Amino acid sequence: MVLGKRLRQLREQAGVSFEDAARAIEVTPLTVRRIEKAEVGLRIPYVKELLRTYGVPASEIDDFLALAREANQPGWWYKYRDVLPEWFSAYVSLESEASVIRLYEPHYVPGLLQTHDYATALMRVGFPNESKEDIERRVTLRLKRQDLLAKPESPAIWAVLEESVLRRPVGGREVMQAQIDRLDEALDLPKVRIQVISLATGAHPGAYGPFHYFRFGFSELPDVVYTESLAGAVYVDQPADVVTYLEVMDRMSVQAEPVARTRAILGKLRKELDE
Repeated sequence: MVLGKRLRQLREQAGVSFEDAARAIEVTPLTVRRIEKAEVGLRIPYVKELLRTYGVPASEIDDFLALAREANQPGWWYKYRDVLPEWFSAYVSLESEASVIRLYEPHYVPGLLQTHDYATALMRVGFPNESKEDIERRVTLRLKRQDLLAKPESPAIWAVLEESVLRRPVGGREVMQAQIDRLDEALDLPKVRIQVISLATGAHPGAYGPFHYFRFGFSELPDVVYTESLAGAVYVDQPADVVTYLEVMDRMSVQAEPVARTRAILGKLRKELDE
């Protein structure tokens, strides 16, 4: 996506039309548009010729091509493609590159903060006809995503959870006990914030369903909002639409219990599970 936008900027700076760029690499103007929108892979010969057409110096072309080759490499999650829906692979990619991730979850603990047993219980419900082996691969993929929390350049995670998330029994008492302990431990991570919206809060502007907001460290990448349904997902990147989600997230953060109260809330729920 970053390189596609850079190609568009170089084309516009050079005053080259879609039609002229297409003639340079013997494709249709639509293909050039798709390259710039990251809807197709970056074919190195095409990129090289486009850069020449745009008047980019040879030394800079080599650097750009090195980045293009890197961008074409499959992500670590590629080996899980047998259990990774095509529409969710983009999510894992965005998650891996984000500098800020804000999450609203009304139903379940976010995947980045789930325990093995909690994730397994959810997968068994979501994929009742799959084998134990495939369920375990799905769980392994989910837990592998959590590796980014330990990286020095890890994203800032800000999760807003409904109280019902913490009260909904998933996998039994012991599973929930361990899951609440995991959330408590996550609060010690320097870049993780968790807020809880009390049931007593009542109606609030985000009660339509879960959504996740991504911000990146690249000026070429717009903020993206992810929403999910049973059959797929929608990635929202139009600025006006993203702002709508962000404003709702901000309002919910104000309505939710302060971050300083989260540990006490978790402790109270943990005590109830022990009784």
